[in-house]
Amino acid sequence: MREKIEEAAVRYPDRRSAIMPALLIAQREHGHLPGAVLEEVADILGVERIWVYELATFYTLFHTEAVGMFHLQLCDNVSCMLRRSEDLLRHMEDVLGIKKGGTTPDGLFTLSTVECLGACEMAPVMQVGDDYHGDLDVARIDALLNSLRATAGVDHASIPPPGE
Repeated sequence: MREKIEEAAVRYPDRRSAIMPALLIAQREHGHLPGAVLEEVADILGVERIWVYELATFYTLFHTEAVGMFHLQLCDNVSCMLRRSEDLLRHMEDVLGIKKGGTTPDGLFTLSTVECLGACEMAPVMQVGDDYHGDLDVARIDALLNSLRATAGVDHASIPPPGE
């Protein structure tokens, strides 16, 4: 990780400008960015730790807590809200058995809302990892969740419906 961060840092005239690329490198390496990793990034770059903390906690792209294998980030901005994203959130909470901000016990899914994904033309939209999924409805959400479970090697038929 140190070598990759150093390689990224040389592209910037000021090492502070390399914080975001360094955080991306660290997150890829560790899965998320706990305090010790944030401090290590600051030390590698030779910058104030608060600068690293500020960026890591401001952007939803960075995770200071562990997230599931699939991070479901549903947009809850106006365009998506008007197209019933709140109903989709409730549906996912029911199907997954978790509330917004939670992670399923098997570690597969973390469910979050984000302010805006910048894809209003596809509203309602959700980001899973680096992929956007738009024009969502209950059927598309269920198909996506089943596809993600299959990708993880989990037979969705073995997962009981909510409430059982």
